[in-house]
Amino acid sequence: MRNGLAGKSTGKSKSAKYFASNPEARAKKNAYNKEYHSTPERNKYRAKLNMANRKAKTYGNGDGQDVSHTKAGKLVKETRSTNRARNGKGNNKRLK
Repeated sequence: MRNGLAGKSTGKSKSAKYFASNPEARAKKNAYNKEYHSTPERNKYRAKLNMANRKAKTYGNGDGQDVSHTKAGKLVKETRSTNRARNGKGNNKRLK
């Protein structure tokens, strides 16, 4: 049986609607994110993940794979959509 919602947009999230209607809040959030993601700690973390992606030969080749963290702290290959959807979206708080 085919998913009836497959390929259809289901609308914007609550936060997307909020930031669309509050440009000053969006600017404040973007300023915070810019500062946070430029810290040495974040740069080091991002560099580590990029290096792991390159080593796994998934970086920039369009195969849809990411290097993902497990609960044990290991890095494993996983589809991007599964990896990025796991934490924080809705009520899904699962860890692999």
